[in-house]
Amino acid sequence: MDFGEAQTRVKDLKKSPGNDKLLELYALYKQGSTGDVSGKRPGMLDIKGRAKYDAWAKQKGTSQDDAKTAYVALVERLVAQDG
Repeated sequence: MDFGEAQTRVKDLKKSPGNDKLLELYALYKQGSTGDVSGKRPGMLDIKGRAKYDAWAKQKGTSQDDAKTAYVALVERLVAQDG
């Protein structure tokens, strides 16, 4: 499975992964497609935006190729768990 196929497969999961896995997927996707986090951290009232920003910021310094590989591996585990 490649990065593009993983993006498609994750949308077809029968059940949604938990919030922690969703944040990990988001962070790895953004790091793999865009690189290190940029822009200002969202304010306290934007809880969802702040969580996404923080998850992405944890990936800072990870190469785009490594992030893509980790994203694909995570999607493969989720697909296997989903049945």
